[in-house]
Amino acid sequence: MTTEAPDVAPGLAPPEPEAGVRLEFSPSGLAVVTLAKPEKHNCFDELTIDRLSTIFADLANQEGVRALLVRAEGKSFSAGGDLSWMRRQAAQVFDENLTDARALAEMFRTLDQLPIPTIAMVDGPAYGGGVGLVACCDIALATPQAAFALSEVKIGLMPATIAPYVMRAIGVRNSRRYFQTGERFDAAEALRIGLISELLPDAVALEHRADKLVETIFLNAPGGVARAKSLVAELEFLPIEAETLELTAQAIARRRATPEAREGLSAFLEKRKPAWQL
Repeated sequence: MTTEAPDVAPGLAPPEPEAGVRLEFSPSGLAVVTLAKPEKHNCFDELTIDRLSTIFADLANQEGVRALLVRAEGKSFSAGGDLSWMRRQAAQVFDENLTDARALAEMFRTLDQLPIPTIAMVDGPAYGGGVGLVACCDIALATPQAAFALSEVKIGLMPATIAPYVMRAIGVRNSRRYFQTGERFDAAEALRIGLISELLPDAVALEHRADKLVETIFLNAPGGVARAKSLVAELEFLPIEAETLELTAQAIARRRATPEAREGLSAFLEKRKPAWQL
């Protein structure tokens, strides 16, 4: 795997084993977040949410990090909310519940807005909040072992903090179905509706494909990649009209003037590798 003897990145938060999350970092600039509570199907609780939020916030400001893989140990990607945690939530007053819900919403937002490419590797079931993690990533790879469910309605809840990201991935029509039925669907259906990007035959192929994507990303200019991602977010809901066209024209004009863009053009014309590939 491209992780090349991963270790915790300098300047990032130290590990907290009880949170069930492991952070690793390769010299090439690849960060790997692993959900590491296989005995509990990698479910979320307040410690997991806090740990993930801290990691994602740190990665957003960490120089040299060029991509993120999100993966899991064991047979499940993530079963969503821990039942003990949800039971504690049910006993809380509204303001306490709202604080917990805001923390969860912020964790998903931070992952979604990371200024680096993010890739989910799903080789087992992802339910509830696990689907949210997948939907927040830029690219989602899965094997036939993956399965998905927005099962919150089965216990009287609903997909709420994950809804914006899941709806963006699968569309309103599919969201209306799966939010209300809570039914389980397989990786082939997830591919059809847009929740995952590619379906690989097995875990080995999943690893190889993730490696290849990371290699491809690392050939590209880091600043250009980050700006391309943020531009998609800016344009997502804008109509194609004069103001939008002006936004895109100004965006490329500013980008052309950056040292990175000048280096990329010079390298192309001089038939050499640009600085970020050296």
